[in-house]
Amino acid sequence: MNKLFVGSEIGQLRRVILHRPERALAHLTPTNCHDLLFDDVLSVEKALLEHDQFVATLESQGVEVLLLQNLLEETLQHPEAKQWLLKHQISHYRFGPTFSNQIRAFLLEKDNKELASILLGGLAFIELPFKAPSMLQQLSDPFDFVIEPLPNHLFTRDTSCWIYGGVSINPMAKDARKRESNHLRAIYRWHPIFSQQVFSQYFENENRDYDNATIEGGDVLVIGKGNVLVGISERTTPQGIENLAKQLFRTHQAKQVIAIKLPEDRSCMHLDTVMTHMDHNVFSVYPRVINKDMPCWSITPCGEQHLAIKEMPNFQNVLMAALDLDELNIITTGGDSYEAEREQWHDANNVLTIKPGVVVAYERNTYTNEKYDKAGIKVLPITGDELGRGRGGARCMSCPIERDGI
Repeated sequence: MNKLFVGSEIGQLRRVILHRPERALAHLTPTNCHDLLFDDVLSVEKALLEHDQFVATLESQGVEVLLLQNLLEETLQHPEAKQWLLKHQISHYRFGPTFSNQIRAFLLEKDNKELASILLGGLAFIELPFKAPSMLQQLSDPFDFVIEPLPNHLFTRDTSCWIYGGVSINPMAKDARKRESNHLRAIYRWHPIFSQQVFSQYFENENRDYDNATIEGGDVLVIGKGNVLVGISERTTPQGIENLAKQLFRTHQAKQVIAIKLPEDRSCMHLDTVMTHMDHNVFSVYPRVINKDMPCWSITPCGEQHLAIKEMPNFQNVLMAALDLDELNIITTGGDSYEAEREQWHDANNVLTIKPGVVVAYERNTYTNEKYDKAGIKVLPITGDELGRGRGGARCMSCPIERDGI
């Protein structure tokens, strides 16, 4: 059995979770897309073709691709998993006691494939075949959602991220994404790929209020050699990072967490939208955000229960020391100031490394891809004209569960 382990950002990628969000994208409209954290409405057919190309590109490199919807459908074959998931996704507090019971009964009649599609892609009031004695149902428009779609599940990196020998099922910052975590909790608990293996869990495997301790996987870079780089962003808080660090040290999975402060801006929502690791000493960065003078902290264990947190003066020196490097090769976003800003917006710096020096990137970012090529980085291009409008590139759309260390 292959081991669940992610030892770096650049070692050979072996297995990865992706999500092809057909039903959820079909439910995006100009009226609801912003509430669902999308900037625009995507062409569903084109987006799915682009995603299929992404899958084919990974498989051509020997990477095993697991699709989230298939994993969820297979998890729902376990009666305990189905009952647990419906209890938490269709709770009395979300719908009221009478209405929630009737929704659960309705969903229990669905086969596992359709149920997985509904949980991921949403359900409208007009699709319910019953009228409940519920004020919520009576006050809702027929085309309002009983279960809101989860189009951001497309970005499987965020909801859970594997760090060395364990996984963080992340407390998500935005209400539109919080339900995603329960799908991963169920999968990691009951699906046979995961249930038959022992691995650490850095946030407890519970549906609870983590208050201000939020974290998303797009801010977490497993840079290797026991180090983890995390961005403090609009989605990831210092409290979330400190809780993650404590669990990493408690389970002896990491020796240092490096935290850097990002601007709280839509264009650099996560660390991986402005910085990714491409080869042992090669990083892609957006220089308007990532530089040696950005606020940086080193977090290390202090005894069994405490953290040593020290502000550091030079981010690049901290990075080189962590990776035992004498120098860094920094590749900045390509083009002039206008072109670089456009390409960063379209995820030029958000690449998925397959193995050292080989990355998957959107083909539209021609200036940046040309710089990668000149630096000796092989780019495997994929079309992202539609997928990229969701504000996420190849790294955002992938959750590695097996990758070699360095």
